[in-house]
Amino acid sequence: MAAPALRRYLLLLAQEHLEFRLPEITSLLSLCGGQFSGEQEIRVNSPFWILNIPSEEMARGLMKRTVCAKSIFELWGHGKSAGELYASLKNYPTDKMLPYLQSDSTYKVHIHTFNKTLTQAQKIKKIDALEFLPFKGKVNLKNPEHVFWILEDYGMNPNDVPEEPIHLYFGRWIADGQRELIESYSVKKRHFIGNTSMDACLSFIMANHGRVKPNDIVYDPFVGTGGLLISSAHFGAYVCGTDIDYNTIHGLGKASRKNQKWRGPDENIRANLRQYGLEKYYLDALVADFSRPIWRKGMLFDAIITDPPYGIREAPRRMGSQKETVKSVERSAENHFFVSSSYHLSDIFFDLLKFGAEYLVMGGRLVYWLPIYRPEYTEDIIPRHPCLKLISNCEQLLSSHTSRRLITMEKVKEFKDQDENSYLLDGQYMPYRGHNSFREKYFSGVTKRIAKEEKDNQK
Repeated sequence: MAAPALRRYLLLLAQEHLEFRLPEITSLLSLCGGQFSGEQEIRVNSPFWILNIPSEEMARGLMKRTVCAKSIFELWGHGKSAGELYASLKNYPTDKMLPYLQSDSTYKVHIHTFNKTLTQAQKIKKIDALEFLPFKGKVNLKNPEHVFWILEDYGMNPNDVPEEPIHLYFGRWIADGQRELIESYSVKKRHFIGNTSMDACLSFIMANHGRVKPNDIVYDPFVGTGGLLISSAHFGAYVCGTDIDYNTIHGLGKASRKNQKWRGPDENIRANLRQYGLEKYYLDALVADFSRPIWRKGMLFDAIITDPPYGIREAPRRMGSQKETVKSVERSAENHFFVSSSYHLSDIFFDLLKFGAEYLVMGGRLVYWLPIYRPEYTEDIIPRHPCLKLISNCEQLLSSHTSRRLITMEKVKEFKDQDENSYLLDGQYMPYRGHNSFREKYFSGVTKRIAKEEKDNQK
């Protein structure tokens, strides 16, 4: 059976988290049953991508999930000049245009420019230049049946804007993305937050990289205040998590908000999901030490999405004993005492990959943040496991010398007994050896910067 003919669509993307956009779009297309296919080599930093997608239904499915893209259009024509655009439009099959240009329909034309602002007179002139198109319907600016867009790209340099666009596009608007979720799920408005609550946009990006879908079971082993559970639950997955911090799991202790000393009686993970009408997707959150798995053997989770502690705002901890070198004896509310000891970053990532290899379903994804000291970074230090395939690796800068990378891996091989001790190679293991290794490098840069500023001020 022949594959369905691909149709050309124009994707308009938001200009933030640039490295995260291609993996998100690729993951969502595969979730919708398609695959990423660009008409030309994608300019990763450009806000305009031409994609080949089998159907409008798939294009709409993509936009129901993406937070990286603003809108998608059925592409009728494009070119590097107005003349090329008009020639391209004249070559577009009339039978594909006519259903949207009928005399009993209403329409409007919208102009979008990137890196330049046009006057109203300039916009009208550009719209009037399209009079050769067989529009037969009536113009309705408030509530049209069909919306057509002229999109003009004036390049990436705001200090060198050309007189004429370097590329022009014309298409029929299909759907908008889910950018409004960033505001409606903003951490600033959330009931229960902590020092490390994840930004709403990145939370949804992580869920999309993990290909979370309705009725999945998603697990966060370092759940904190549950920010990553919320984005997965929004997409219809059942969510659960664990954390070693008793107070955080139970919503007790000191508050993270300014001008609030103690957490309120209903500040907890369940209340967060209830705030967004997602409580029915909440399975539970348990107090547990991730270095000592509590789960029965077997493939339990469709996705594991997490942000492990790496010692900047929260210290990596695990259960200790009086025989070990004790870091501290901690007291939680209701007289819960436990002995905690250092949890080396190298051990965290080894445990995380091993857990994913063992407990993910086949095709399930592990999505997690990896802290990086940039002067030492090479791709060789990305942790690997024989059961997991690296899907994407996206960088978010933290400072001039540090960053964190969003790593997405997919389970491609069943976990066997011989995979039990698939340790990281020494080259991968060394950068994370030691409890405070990343913390020390992170703050060494801060110290050097302060010293430099003080020296400059003395000049």
